[in-house]
Formats: sequence, C-alpha cells, structure tokens
Amino acid sequence: MKLNEYQELAKRTANHNQDFALANWGLGLTGEAGEVGDLIKKAVFHDHVIDQVEIKKELGDVLWYLAQIATSAGLSLEEVATENIEKLKRRYPDGFSTEASINRVDVKKAGGY
Repeated sequence: MKLNEYQELAKRTANHNQDFALANWGLGLTGEAGEVGDLIKKAVFHDHVIDQVEIKKELGDVLWYLAQIATSAGLSLEEVATENIEKLKRRYPDGFSTEASINRVDVKKAGGY
C-alpha cells in the first residue's frame, strides 16, 4: 500500500469536523508512541520479547494519528516521508556514523557542553 493511499483510507475513520481535532490527534500520537516506547522498555529492561503482532498494532496506531495530523496540515504522507529522507541525506550525506552525528554538516555549533 502506498502512503497516500493509506492516508486517504485512514481519513475515512476520523472526525475532521470536531472541535479540537488537532489536539485529539496530537495527544493520540504521543499516547500511542508511548505504548511503543513501553514495549521497547520492557524488552530492554525487563527481558520481555517484543511481540510482533502487538508492536505492529501500536505502530499502526501511531501511523493513523500521524496521517490525521498531516491531513489537517494539508500535507500528504508521501510529502512528509520524502522531505524527511531529503533532510537525512543533507544531515548524513555518506550515511549515519557516530562521527557524522557528532560533527553534523547541517548544524553550526556555538560551543558545546
């Protein structure tokens, strides 16, 4: 499935006419991202195995809320994804490395800590 196709299908199950819709979706996104984080925390610190069905469900919920926010902003998910990849190419022109992360070409450092 293409991202924009998903976005259109997901829009069918959202109430875009409600007051405070953007707040609903923003808070929903953070809540669902928190559920993903909790699965990771339990795997790292409690020796749980991440259940693929469960993480797929939670990541899907994250994607749904993201799609609603993008729609509200007049953006397509494909636009968002494309711009993100372009930003990452500028940030890490030769791919990620610790060295490239420390000395990012897209950030001017004004002293450090």
